[in-house]
Amino acid sequence: MTVYDFKKIEAKWQQQWMEKEIFSVYDEDKPKYYVLEMFPYPSGKIHMGHVRNYAIGDVVARYKKMRGFNVLHPMGWDAFGLPAENAAIKNKIDPDIWTEENIKDMKEQLNALGLSYDWNREVATCNQDYYKWTQWIFLQLYHKGLAYKKESRVNWCPSCETVLANEQVINGKCERCDNNVGKKMLNQWYFKITEYAEKLLEDIKLLEGWPNKVKIMQENWIGKSTGAEIDFPIEDFPHTLKVFTTRPDTVYGATYMVVAPEHPYVDELIKGTEYQEPVNNFVKELQHMSDIERTSTDAEKEGLFIGRYCIHPLTGKKIPIYIANYVLVDYGTGAIMAVPAHDQRDLDFANKYNIEVLPVIKPENESVDFKVRTEAYVEDGVMINSGDFDGLDCHEAFNKICDLLEKHKSGKKTVSYRLRDWLLSRQRYWGTPIPIVYCDTCGIVPVREENLPVVLPLDVEFTGAGLSPLTTSESFIYTDCPTCGKKAKRETDTMDTFVDSSWYFLRYTDVNNEQLPFGKDSVNYWMQVDQYIGGVEHAILHLLYSRFFTKVLKDLNFLDVDEPFQNLLTQGMVLKDGAKMSKSKGNTVSPEEIINKYGADTARLFVLFAAPPERDLEWSDQGVEGCSRFLNRVWRLVEETINNDMLKEVPKPLTKEDKDLQYMIHKTIKRVTEDIEGRFNFNTAVSGIMELVNDLYKYKEIGKNNINNALLKQGIESTILLLAPFAPHFTEELWEKIGHKDSLYSAAWPKYDERAIVKEEDEIVIQINGKVKEKIMIPANTSKEDMEAIAVENDKIKQFIEGKEIKKVIAVPKKLVNIVVK
Repeated sequence: MTVYDFKKIEAKWQQQWMEKEIFSVYDEDKPKYYVLEMFPYPSGKIHMGHVRNYAIGDVVARYKKMRGFNVLHPMGWDAFGLPAENAAIKNKIDPDIWTEENIKDMKEQLNALGLSYDWNREVATCNQDYYKWTQWIFLQLYHKGLAYKKESRVNWCPSCETVLANEQVINGKCERCDNNVGKKMLNQWYFKITEYAEKLLEDIKLLEGWPNKVKIMQENWIGKSTGAEIDFPIEDFPHTLKVFTTRPDTVYGATYMVVAPEHPYVDELIKGTEYQEPVNNFVKELQHMSDIERTSTDAEKEGLFIGRYCIHPLTGKKIPIYIANYVLVDYGTGAIMAVPAHDQRDLDFANKYNIEVLPVIKPENESVDFKVRTEAYVEDGVMINSGDFDGLDCHEAFNKICDLLEKHKSGKKTVSYRLRDWLLSRQRYWGTPIPIVYCDTCGIVPVREENLPVVLPLDVEFTGAGLSPLTTSESFIYTDCPTCGKKAKRETDTMDTFVDSSWYFLRYTDVNNEQLPFGKDSVNYWMQVDQYIGGVEHAILHLLYSRFFTKVLKDLNFLDVDEPFQNLLTQGMVLKDGAKMSKSKGNTVSPEEIINKYGADTARLFVLFAAPPERDLEWSDQGVEGCSRFLNRVWRLVEETINNDMLKEVPKPLTKEDKDLQYMIHKTIKRVTEDIEGRFNFNTAVSGIMELVNDLYKYKEIGKNNINNALLKQGIESTILLLAPFAPHFTEELWEKIGHKDSLYSAAWPKYDERAIVKEEDEIVIQINGKVKEKIMIPANTSKEDMEAIAVENDKIKQFIEGKEIKKVIAVPKKLVNIVVK
């Protein structure tokens, strides 16, 4: 008997798959299935989270292939980003060389897992043949008015010397280097994602195959609010102060105004006054606070009166204007009307600075004691202190006050969104160059499409100081204007790497197209992605940006789908000792070590068997060893069967033992099919296969010299086929061992016969007062009444209940009878 030599077997089949390009796929006139895991950053090493993510996708891909689908299962690299640039500074090595070496290493590691990727469709976002089309897409958005430049206050990491998105600032620190993040005014490029805010929100209802938590996160991030814009005239000032409020019904309770310290009116309003110096000092103090810190509910509310007043548009009352740390210039209009009686933040501020608190809503049939001034009343109620609107329900007053504001030309009912335009400028080298030229004569000029790509230069200096390394390359900076031909300068910012990953799934559909990023026929054949798999941490940025790009490209008539991903699976983390694996905690497990010790199939089987995909998985060395033992057990089963020549097909009548095994075979096929199909309950699918293997061993032991070889062969073949998506090298070898010439990857998924799953007999247990006393076989579908009678009349049971009073008999069809005696 041969030993299961996983190293030899895995190397053999990986070589065969590669040589025969067995996973290559082409557009065909047959049902397609597009399964995709989020592509990785090429750090050089895969971790157990990668193993789990990619193993999940591989099971789906292999299963769908066996079900007759034309399966697209590609892989690539999200290869731009700051780590490569930091490595260039630290190790004096070009980012492209560092990245290329990491890709090579990671590709070898992924291949060692036996993943069924079509490497002919591989992409790397740092390759010119990819980022050329990222630049092309930028130009399409620019021409559509969706890419623009403006000066704005941005998150600035002084250590990384780059702009950070709000989501990259964690507790006021840079997610990359963990240093404090400040603010800086810069001229930046933006995508106008807010233009699609309503569409992105409305179409969330189309995402039926997405987890609810992800949909809720996107809804909250887009943050649609219905309210009113109100213009408050500023005394002795030519401009009005515009605010947006979701509670126009509380407008009569506005007792002060707050503008963000960075609001453009502030400098004009304080110029030459006694307030100028203290206000400027206050603004400087806020430079080192992140927006998250400033708006935190726990942060102390601080501010200054600036010596100016607004005029209430409905009452004519003078209202003092303050600046405060809890209002941001980038959110809403950068100003608010403060209603301390009905907003806790405003109340905290009013209490601190002794500002009037005027209640304008009270609970029905109750009074509200505002003298204590500790808790704002934020519920619905009846209007008070609101002129002609007193006594109205606040919802009715909401619309009537909006009408009055519109009549006075002081405001209007409107909709606002929390979503902000996508800041894409980065002061980095290792990213997609923005294809824009600045000409003294023509202004901002887009690069011509025929001149793409704008290539990253090699003559740059990586010092780790100053602006982007691109500013050190004269060969890059100086060019000719595409419009007038005069001397001009290139944009030296590169794009946020989320731009690269917002369309890569489209490039996979037509990766060799040199005329367009993808052809319409190919992209329409493969899209949508039927199953997308990745971490929930990408719920907002990557997934929202990908939806935005898809909608824009559809509007530009480059594809027909409106949403990129039909189904989304967000897999759980891999934990050890109850915590996420990390080097700092010293609890990492090396995939390479596990593969070297147990084999890739064991590693795959464990991460798929140990927990449902969407839940966190606790690493267990014992669990890995158990999966290894199981594969060896299957190996021995096949070896023993072949050596004893048990696979000769000699049809003969089925015995009771044959029928029991036939039942288990078809029941398992049905169970595993249903567990994989749609539900992805891989853990219970593997458990079902394990139970079938147990039954095959029992059958061999019970039958001994009366084995039905045809049925045994069916059981073994079914086991191999069912296990194939989970342990592909192992099952390929066994498939060959039992006489098949073609690859298991092209074999059909086993079918089950519903008639074979109907049992003629069921085993039931008989309990007395809840304790099992007997197990018997009874005809299938025996009624409850007959089950009770059979149990009570059983000879063995009679001995236990003799002389006792039967209080109750409980029958559970197909399972048990419990006799309660006293």
